[in-house]
Amino acid sequence: MDSDDYLMLSGIQHFAFCRRQWALIHMEQLWMENQFTFHGRQMHKNVDNPCFTENRGDVLISRAVPLVSHDLKITGIADVVEFHRSEVGISIPGKRGFWSVFPVEYKAGKKKAGDWDEVQLCAQALCLEEMCRCSIDHGSIYYGKTRHRVDVVFDDELRDLVRNLVSQMYELYDSGSTPRAIYEKHCESCSLIDLCLPRTSERNVSVGSYVNSVFGGRHA
Repeated sequence: MDSDDYLMLSGIQHFAFCRRQWALIHMEQLWMENQFTFHGRQMHKNVDNPCFTENRGDVLISRAVPLVSHDLKITGIADVVEFHRSEVGISIPGKRGFWSVFPVEYKAGKKKAGDWDEVQLCAQALCLEEMCRCSIDHGSIYYGKTRHRVDVVFDDELRDLVRNLVSQMYELYDSGSTPRAIYEKHCESCSLIDLCLPRTSERNVSVGSYVNSVFGGRHA
């Protein structure tokens, strides 16, 4: 399996939030913008500069860092990876001493009730551990609405959750079947609610088929 065929790391957040949302985006290739996705895209536009590196004394900062895990078979981009000078860690060409690896994910909103953001950050850490051959204990998520970092510890429970979610993502992808819609409170904040139609009888129909029936099947 070529790494170009790996599933997108960022999709694990969608999958943890709603399996149907993940299938609509990553299997049926559907997307709609709302205020939350717009603000998130604007924040990442400012952060995702792969040419940006910064040296702040004992901290090196890199943005838009490519990630891959051949073990999990996922690939993606880390918003920010900080390298902190440490007594133990990895070596960096052109830099003295050792450095610990610290991933930072940027989110436009505030901390969520679920662990959707945490699994995405942990997945990034697992990629970095494999790439750098190191151990990463924790990272952080910066929330734009509160302008505050929240630390995330990559314990065994969170790591196992990430591995299980990735495995389930591949199972669903290989099945080729989009889960039916089940309306829940968090559906109201989903940008795909008008395509997903969780309150209607269309929930048992492929959204791709529904869109084709509405827009593609009309005759002049």
